[in-house]
Formats: sequence, C-alpha cells, structure tokens
Amino acid sequence: MTVQLPTLVAIMPANLNDAGERARIDDYVRAHPDATPFHLTGWNVAVARACGQTAHCLIAQTANGEIHGVLPLTEIRSPLFGKALVSTGFAVDGGILTRRDAVADALAASAWALAEKLGCPSLELRGGPAPGEGWIVDETTYLGFSRDLAADDEAQLLAIPRKQRAEVRKSLDSDLHVAIGNWPNDLAMHYTVFSESVRNLGTPVFPAKLFREVAKELGDHADIVTVSHRGTPHASVFSVYLNGTVYPFWGGGTREARALKANDRLYYELMRHARANKACTRYDFGRSKAGTGVAAFKKNWGFEGVPLRYAKRVAPGETPREMNPMSPKYRLQVAVWKKLPLWLANTMGPVIAKGLG
Repeated sequence: MTVQLPTLVAIMPANLNDAGERARIDDYVRAHPDATPFHLTGWNVAVARACGQTAHCLIAQTANGEIHGVLPLTEIRSPLFGKALVSTGFAVDGGILTRRDAVADALAASAWALAEKLGCPSLELRGGPAPGEGWIVDETTYLGFSRDLAADDEAQLLAIPRKQRAEVRKSLDSDLHVAIGNWPNDLAMHYTVFSESVRNLGTPVFPAKLFREVAKELGDHADIVTVSHRGTPHASVFSVYLNGTVYPFWGGGTREARALKANDRLYYELMRHARANKACTRYDFGRSKAGTGVAAFKKNWGFEGVPLRYAKRVAPGETPREMNPMSPKYRLQVAVWKKLPLWLANTMGPVIAKGLG
C-alpha cells in the first residue's frame, strides 16, 4: 500500500522489525514539538508484544528517505470488544504527527485504507490533527492536564494551591519511604499497588508483561516511583519521559493511601525527580474524563484541563467501540468487578484487558 502525494511525498508502511527504520522514525518523533512517548516505535512494539496485538506504523517520506509524517497504529483484536485500528494502543495520545496538512490528510486516508484491508470496522486517532469528512470528532469527553515544573523544590511546593500544598507538606513529615527505578522489584511493587487500585475502580488490570515490555523498550525513558509505609507499598506510578516532559501514566494507590497521604507524596516526589534527575521542565498529568473526581484531583494540584481531540471513523452500518468504563453500558460489570477478590481480579483481568487497547 503506497499513496502518492503531489509534493513527491509517499505514504508507506514502516518495517518495525528493522532497527534502522525504527531509529529513523524515533529520530523524527523526538525532533517534533508535538510528539509524545506514545509515538515512539518502542511503545507500539512493546504493547503489541505484551498483549498479543499487532503493531503497524505509516510514514510519509520523500524518495531520499526524509520523513515528513508518522502515524503509529495498533491492530486490536478481542473476542469481547471486537476489532479496531488504534493510534496508539494502550495510550491516551498518539495520532497523526506531521507539520504539513496535506500529509496529515494522506496519513488519515491511508490509515483508513489499512483498517479496511485488515478487516477492522473502526479506526481511532487519539490526538493529533482531526481529519475531515467521514470522521467522528470528540472534543468534550476528555481533558488533558499539563503545566511547567517550577525551578526548585520550594518553588514547586508554592506552585501547588494552598489546600493541596498543606497535604503535601504533611506527607513530607510522615513515615513514608520513596523508591525510584525500573528494576524487577520496582515493577513488582508497582503492579501490586496498581492492580489493587484498578480493581477498586471496577476495571480489569493490564498484564504484568505490558509494564515489563514498556520498561524494557524505553529503558531510561521510563521508571517507577513507589511510596511505602513500614515496608508495604501504598502508592506507585509508572512514568515515561520525552523531550523534557514527564508523563505519569499508570498510577494508583491502595485503600490506605489516602489516610497515609501516600498519593500526595507520590506526585510531589515525581515532580522533584523529573526535574532533578531527568532534566524535565514540564509535567503532563495525563487525561481524565471531564467532571470526574480524578479531574478535580488534578485541578487541586494547580492544573487546568484542556479539551483533548479524539477522532473515530467506522465502516458503514457499524458503531464506534465504547471503551469508557464510566459508560452506563458497563455499570453492572464495574459494580461486580469491584467486589471480586484481588487474586481473582488479577487472574481474569489481564485476559480481558489485553483486548481493550
């Protein structure tokens, strides 16, 4: 499948088994001001390998190999949730990455052609420019929360609104231990906390292999901050880094975390670590559904929500996938899942979650 453009730029599939090809794509991503970690080939390859899905990537390039656009895509196949082509799978961002409108249009058209070829009745773009006719655009469901980091620890504290700042100060005086790394023990502590946290929210946990594979692929550009009390982890977040921005992505806390103020300590410590050890100047708190408690929590930290743009296209007669756990469609399932024993949720969850995408 190759689409020709009048500007002598062609759209073609990338070979993600070729290390040189992946390096060229990643160089383009890292040089682009709108890039996220979810555009990196390592992300796409890791989540596909961990969850039994298929990674694709479309690139726009000239005859001499100069890249002018990238669109990573994950082919999701699930007996429960159906088939879809997603940019990018298991992420909150991705979408078309280019500086040229004509290239964006061509990438969108080529992605839809690929979806049809693969038998996927829907195509989802999470972020990036919104395609035109034939696409369903949503700019009201999700908000993104991002702001600059302060110059030092005290300035970072002062940048947090007064009420939340008081909670952070209390957490600094508490008997809490902070560990940072991406070693097997860090991954194990994180999974212990994260799996309990998502069970409490009523959603299935991702396979542990997903976190291991992302950590392996991204290397020093991914790590985990965990806050423990008397040897027991209570709050943990898996973060990824790109171009001076930290993205706290998979985070959670136990039922005891709130009373221990472990979550307050967790995110402040990540801010300190990102600035001091990762040379970050910006903190991307990720997406939240508008009007939820999680969105309010981020606002308490001084972050203002900005609408995120998602776009979907579906085949005639089809309806878009509904993957939002807050949808009334899943109300009963969520209520039941919250009551499952943790061992059972952790056994069943990965089987289900690997098809969510």
